[in-house]
Amino acid sequence: MGASHSREELISDSDEEEYEEEEENYQDSKDDTPERSSSGRRPKTPSSLDEVAAKLEALKLKYPTSNTPNPSLKNAVKLYLHIGGNTPKAKWVTSEKLTSYAFIKTAKIDGQDGAEDGEESENEEESGDVWWVLKVGNKIRVKVGVEMQLKSFGDQRRVDFVAKGVWAMKFFSDEEYKSFVSKFNDCSFENTYKMESNDANKVKVYGKDFIGWANPEAADDSIWEDAEDAFSKSPRSATPVRANQDLREEFEEAANGGIQSLALGALDNSFLVGDSGIQVVKNFTHGIQGKGVYVNFDNGNQRSGLNSVHSTPRKALLMRAETNMLLMSPKTEGKPHTTGLHQLDIETGKIVTEWKFGKDGTEITMRDIANDSKGAQLDPSGATFLGLDDNRLCRWDMRDRNGIVQNLATSTPVLNWTQGHQFSRGTNFQCFATTGDGSIVVGSLDGKIRLYSITSMRQAKTAFPGLGSPITHVDVTFDGKWILGTTDTYLILICTLFTDKDGKTKTGFNGRMGHRVAAPRLLKLTPLDSHLAGVNNKFRNAQFSWVTENGKQERHLVATVGKFSVIWNFQQVKNGSHECYHNQEGLKSCYCYKIVLKDDSIVDSRFMHDKFAVSDSPEAPLVIATPLKVSSFSISSRR
Repeated sequence: MGASHSREELISDSDEEEYEEEEENYQDSKDDTPERSSSGRRPKTPSSLDEVAAKLEALKLKYPTSNTPNPSLKNAVKLYLHIGGNTPKAKWVTSEKLTSYAFIKTAKIDGQDGAEDGEESENEEESGDVWWVLKVGNKIRVKVGVEMQLKSFGDQRRVDFVAKGVWAMKFFSDEEYKSFVSKFNDCSFENTYKMESNDANKVKVYGKDFIGWANPEAADDSIWEDAEDAFSKSPRSATPVRANQDLREEFEEAANGGIQSLALGALDNSFLVGDSGIQVVKNFTHGIQGKGVYVNFDNGNQRSGLNSVHSTPRKALLMRAETNMLLMSPKTEGKPHTTGLHQLDIETGKIVTEWKFGKDGTEITMRDIANDSKGAQLDPSGATFLGLDDNRLCRWDMRDRNGIVQNLATSTPVLNWTQGHQFSRGTNFQCFATTGDGSIVVGSLDGKIRLYSITSMRQAKTAFPGLGSPITHVDVTFDGKWILGTTDTYLILICTLFTDKDGKTKTGFNGRMGHRVAAPRLLKLTPLDSHLAGVNNKFRNAQFSWVTENGKQERHLVATVGKFSVIWNFQQVKNGSHECYHNQEGLKSCYCYKIVLKDDSIVDSRFMHDKFAVSDSPEAPLVIATPLKVSSFSISSRR
């Protein structure tokens, strides 16, 4: 399991590491075994590159020192490469004692050309398909953007990033460091929005009310501090999550077949949805365990079986006090859209009906479904749920228009569209979630996050502009004060609180936030952890821990990246004086997390319901499912 701090900051604790004098031999040092400090203390954070520079100067080699760069070399930097991954031999080595960087606008991201900083060919400009690229010496050429996972260390005049490896650049003055960061942000903005980075265009992208998202230093962060004060007064705040608390594995069990999704219950049972059926497991205070009933999709009943399902269910939604489950299967493999779903009676283990989505006599598609509210699955009389498609947001009712339960003997009963709106075009909805009172948050392909009140699905009360990356998953706290959006490369945490003209504190679900909008905070992997996770592994399904009671506060956030389950302390993320935020440029980004590493790609990671938290733990158990196994972890104090 990973440390609570960035692992890239902990790797060079030795005072005796040797570095190759000749640049071209730097790769050979991966065979060296770094000696450990005899003190056995936790490594300092993060002085490794300064140590490298000091050692190189002590060798009195014939190249410019850190204080005397070549005056004729524009944009001079020192370049370092991280080798050894997360093994005991991991360390930084000097790749280029002195080199230079340039930002180039070109269509040849992976190619080579002789363009200088800011130059481009006339043909490329006419084609319109050009990008800003960072070029460092002859070793790095990478498109500028969030995929680089750039992390800055202002106190060290250093930036780390990913470009077919993990690299670090150190600058020779504060001015050069700040100039690079500013230029990088401008190039990233232009690559994302295809317009020059200036104040006027930022207003076009973010809107005048959200300009703090573009200029975080000018944003009003007081609402974060107010929310932090409120958190400290919430129930169980006397047992805050401490830095010395750790995750302890309680159970691990093999599953019956390949797990595709996880449906956690708040009552007696939880459910593992697999390729051929659903495995029922028991809920305990230390996790889920025990092989209970197994429900096969093809149970021999041709009418009630799942033989008409297009593919394995990708979404399972518990309803009616967790006695029923709605199963949603994609119509086409690789795409989430479907024209209907199946209703499973968990107590009998049978599919009782196949529902169709329809409006005004026409079959329509949905891409996602959700409960009416955070605790709606516990309602024994629940008959409605929410549906989302690219340009639709609605509520479905399993009763007919007169409120009478439909005759399930009907061959293809149609769900009743009771509330909602079909948008003409352009919304590109991707995901949604509900608060405790039934307010709705929706994430979109363009990165926008919209908030809808419980009274209307036609007009969003608030629309956050996003940062340009598609929102692939979204969650919201029970009280609606916090939103967590998932993108491929980072998580975005948004505070919805604002003060209205009468001095009352509200959320963006209940009123228009106006100009007092706090800047969001980002949750990221360090460049090293991002690289170790793999280039094709992206953030998925970030969510808060689970509460369904007014006055209680979620305490953790969890997301999945490949074989990593990544956990953040919610209170720590909100703390503006937290060490992660020191010496940062732009939006505050939190890199303090814990990692659970599994042997296989993780299907889902979720915290159990708050009721399963025991007295000596600040949180309910964390459940992590891979295709073949399910594990439960409790949070406990280190010994």
